[in-house]
Amino acid sequence: MCCEVVCSSFQLKFLDSCLLTISTTNLLFFIIATGTLGSHNIGIAMATPSGLVVPNIKNVQSLSILEITMELARLQQLALANKLSPEDITGGTVTLSNIGAIGGKFGSPLLNLPEVAIIAMGRIQKVPHFDEKGNVYPASIMTVNIGADHRVLDGATVARFCSEWKRLIEKPELFILQLR
Repeated sequence: MCCEVVCSSFQLKFLDSCLLTISTTNLLFFIIATGTLGSHNIGIAMATPSGLVVPNIKNVQSLSILEITMELARLQQLALANKLSPEDITGGTVTLSNIGAIGGKFGSPLLNLPEVAIIAMGRIQKVPHFDEKGNVYPASIMTVNIGADHRVLDGATVARFCSEWKRLIEKPELFILQLR
């Protein structure tokens, strides 16, 4: 059985972009009083033969897509060999889990404390949709479920975050236009 690393580097960078836009999403519960963290250390849920692990990619906001891809590959190899270090699995600020990679459509993700948010992506499905004139057309739909600690994040903030992330996933050209 191989390690299921299924979150693309682009999805991680889209997530990072949303964290920059909606900075309150990047809080750790035990440092609420000090405000937002400066680092986007994004955890990636990985299914391994030894069980689920959540290593995180540090400082995603400072990494290129290529650097994220290389770090993701490094973490995948270490996870498969059961050799992740404590540094690899601590310090996360938000977790991304692609349950769709193993056939999941939706779920109720539980927080990876002390993080205050976790995002679960379901598998993409073709479903019938209707245009504004009532015509049916096939659409690719992916469910996204967010678990959040409402002592820290209110529902409106989570909804804005989800809307922004959805916008970037559906129209990646908007993300590319934001690159510096």
